[in-house]
Amino acid sequence: MTMTRRSLALAGAMLAGTLMMPLSAATAQELKIGLAAEPSSADPHFHNLTPNNQVARHVFETLISQDEFQRLGAGLAQGWKLIDDLTWEFTLRPNVKFHDGSPFTADDVIFSFNRVPNVPKAPAPKTSFTRGKTFEKINDLTFRVKTATPYPLMLNDLANIEIMSAKAAANVTTEDLNAGKGTIGTGPYQFVEFVPGDRLVLKRNDNHWAGKPTWERVTFRFIKSDPTRVAALLSGDVDMIENVPSADVARLKTDNRVTISSALSNRLIYLHMDRLRDETPFVKAKDGAAIKNPFNDLKVRQALSMALNRQAIVDRIMEGEAVVAGQLLPDIYQGTSKTLKPVAYNVEASRKLLTEAGFPNGFSLTIHGPNGRYPNDTKVIEAVAQMFTRIGIETKVETLPPAVFFSRASNGGPNRTPEFSMILAGWSAGTGEASGSLGPLLGTFDTQSGIGTANRGRYSNPKVDELLKKALATVNDTERAKLLAEGTEVAINDVGLIPIYYNKNTWAARKGLKVVGRTDEYTLAMSVKR
Repeated sequence: MTMTRRSLALAGAMLAGTLMMPLSAATAQELKIGLAAEPSSADPHFHNLTPNNQVARHVFETLISQDEFQRLGAGLAQGWKLIDDLTWEFTLRPNVKFHDGSPFTADDVIFSFNRVPNVPKAPAPKTSFTRGKTFEKINDLTFRVKTATPYPLMLNDLANIEIMSAKAAANVTTEDLNAGKGTIGTGPYQFVEFVPGDRLVLKRNDNHWAGKPTWERVTFRFIKSDPTRVAALLSGDVDMIENVPSADVARLKTDNRVTISSALSNRLIYLHMDRLRDETPFVKAKDGAAIKNPFNDLKVRQALSMALNRQAIVDRIMEGEAVVAGQLLPDIYQGTSKTLKPVAYNVEASRKLLTEAGFPNGFSLTIHGPNGRYPNDTKVIEAVAQMFTRIGIETKVETLPPAVFFSRASNGGPNRTPEFSMILAGWSAGTGEASGSLGPLLGTFDTQSGIGTANRGRYSNPKVDELLKKALATVNDTERAKLLAEGTEVAINDVGLIPIYYNKNTWAARKGLKVVGRTDEYTLAMSVKR
């Protein structure tokens, strides 16, 4: 979406006006949250996307919980143990009820895990968390999970699948769930309504097993415009916002009517390139003629990475609210490489590599991405385009609403293949360790195994797949971390994708509220304290 100078000036005037107004207090029991991106569905298994996951966790719960640092703990499962190398046994929390009053049992667990790979038209399904697992009910409060090989990340996987009611959701579609039919979980809040483009409304579950939640009613408002979202906070239209624009962070920190919370994110902003086709649709010669897909040449991929001035993007566009990236996750996470560093900016070396690859005059390219999904995403894509143009690749930008973009980027091409030639996107590891990024982003796309679910470039490297497979079957944490680090090094040195930076997560709330920041970026009503 393009704003005119007049509309930008009007937005600025509105924002300036709100700075002189006091923040109005929310009602004692209502919490209004301004989200930067809206969920594409109320179906918790439809799309493995942060906006979807964070609102789903209010209504639906997982067997294993994750705190603000993604540390694992008891959720709907209160205990677990290894029966043998291939079998895990879980004990469910007793006396848990769904919102309709029906009891939560092992039948609901098995139903939910069986449902995940069978959700029609899911643009990024959660099958990577369910693959290779066989569920067996022992009794109403006990079940076992069997795997073909030892599987050390069982708890991480079970922390990422929301449990639905087998009774309520047995025959419902994604569209039904969006309308509230079968949208019944065990969570602290109950579904009220989902109005795409506007809001999602929840009400308190007074009978929640962990006790009555703080807020009687929670309204998520979808406000993708940064100035409008800040203005909504300062005028009291909402009580808190996520994705505080980097340009406003310093100023809001000095406003005594506002509290700021921040956390380093594990979300990587990156570029994926089409590795599926011999000719890719949005790359042409400069005269418009068809050419071979340049992304299949390692030297071209290296040239593109060298062309990016990552620090300038962080400093000038993100205004310091990001960290330059050299791999899939910050190196504080388990399974990351200690040797990979951000690729150095070098225009001359980049041009030389293009010449060696047979593209001395470059080519033309269109980059696609979302507008309003990540902080400053459109500005970042435009900056990347300018940097590529500087090395002779005439680059255009096309941004789309996030729901449209991700659907087309995943399966908008022929036979439901990815549509675009190059995309800018973001990814955070739901598991809180390296396999949660390496598998979905750079594992060979395979619907049966659930690997490569977010591999929209269709990168494929047998060595990466081999190391990932070994890692996922290695129980020893140290050895598994080494395998994941090696797999990451192979994929990044092969430029399977181009890492740019890691986000910093920032929330702002009216005075009197405190937001507990999370590394997974989730904006949760349960994280807002009074």
